[in-house]
Amino acid sequence: MRMYLFAAVMCLVTGAAQAASTEADFKTALAAAVAAEQDAGALKNQWIPTEQALAAAKKAAAAGDFDTAIAQAKQAEALAKASIAQAKEQQTAWKAGVIR
Repeated sequence: MRMYLFAAVMCLVTGAAQAASTEADFKTALAAAVAAEQDAGALKNQWIPTEQALAAAKKAAAAGDFDTAIAQAKQAEALAKASIAQAKEQQTAWKAGVIR
């Protein structure tokens, strides 16, 4: 019985520690997403879905739903990185379409 009680207390303590860090986790994820989006902007290849995911992340964070906010921020970062990869690929891919 004591073992179950100890396990339950440890779960609660661990959960409380994780809940306290979720806002910090969100801020970290948002910063990474914003940085990637700025890099995409420097290449003039920002995507609308990236902006929508960033807005959704900020809205979820404002509502206190940090799990959703972090997921949306990570989605925005992934989209921004994909747009960066697309821009870099297109910098040279156009040459294959030129008639010689």
